Amino acid sequence: MDDPLWTERHAPTLEELPQPDVRRYLEGAADEPINLVLHGPAGVGKTAAVRALARDSHDSIDDLVIINVADFFGMTKKQLSEDPRFSSFITPKRRRESSKAALINHVLKESAAYPPVSGSYRTILLDNAEAIREDFQQALRRVMERHHEATQFVITTRQPSALISPITSRCFPIPVRAPSTAETVTVLERIVDREGVEADPNGLEYVSGYAGGDLREAILSAQTVATKEGEITMQAAYEVLGALGPDERVERMLAAAEAGEFSDARSTLDDLLVDEGYDGGEVLEDLLEVGRKRYDGEHLVELHRRAGEADFDLARGTSDRIHLSHLLADLGANGP
Repeated sequence: MDDPLWTERHAPTLEELPQPDVRRYLEGAADEPINLVLHGPAGVGKTAAVRALARDSHDSIDDLVIINVADFFGMTKKQLSEDPRFSSFITPKRRRESSKAALINHVLKESAAYPPVSGSYRTILLDNAEAIREDFQQALRRVMERHHEATQFVITTRQPSALISPITSRCFPIPVRAPSTAETVTVLERIVDREGVEADPNGLEYVSGYAGGDLREAILSAQTVATKEGEITMQAAYEVLGALGPDERVERMLAAAEAGEFSDARSTLDDLLVDEGYDGGEVLEDLLEVGRKRYDGEHLVELHRRAGEADFDLARGTSDRIHLSHLLADLGANGP
């Protein structure tokens, strides 16, 4: 899938969020910024909702800083220091003399203290926050206390119980449930209308049911059907999605990573690792198989080099998700 992803091209505004309660809460937060915790299942639109809030609240998108917790806390000191979001306030001396934990705390403090590009505050999104260790949560609590006037913290998580009470007590909770079939169909109708794709109600309902309440999956599945069949009917959706195997999902994951849509790429990775039960080595093998169809020459050699590094990390590491997420992030940042 070489076209831009529909999840990116048709990112929702606040008014277009499918859930009325979420819309109402976030519209209030846009008028009067407060710290928030958005919690709910994967793929239901938590990150997209925060992006919509930031676009509505800030004149410059640079005033939204997104830190994916699962990746951020797995970074090495070198990766932290070279990340363009943080490199400006990590000196060579600090990198050399600080432990990794101290460097992470420094990044959190400086990200919160950095002045906004425009307006009076910045928004820091901590995505997938269930992965934050308790000691770092305590450090985050102190940062939130110190910088509450100039920084809005928004936390998204599938497990709000994993957050310590001093953090949750400083945030307004917003539950984000899985959208209903009707809500998902409404979102898909808006997108296919903008894309000029022929679609009938039965086809859109089939795509919605196939996604099982995962809005991101529904949008990407609709794009897959439209790309392959030129329309979204019941028959077209059944033929495409019924035959959608691991290779097609890995190709979609790779396309999302290349486009910089890491939340989409990670969602597909989670589906493969958690829901489908693949291990990291199997996903990496499928990724290389797809890569051999997409790339050639130096690009293919570079993909194999990075995959080799990931394979080494998988062999000695404890989290397939973290190591494969790093590979996807690297592909998105630097190309194949």
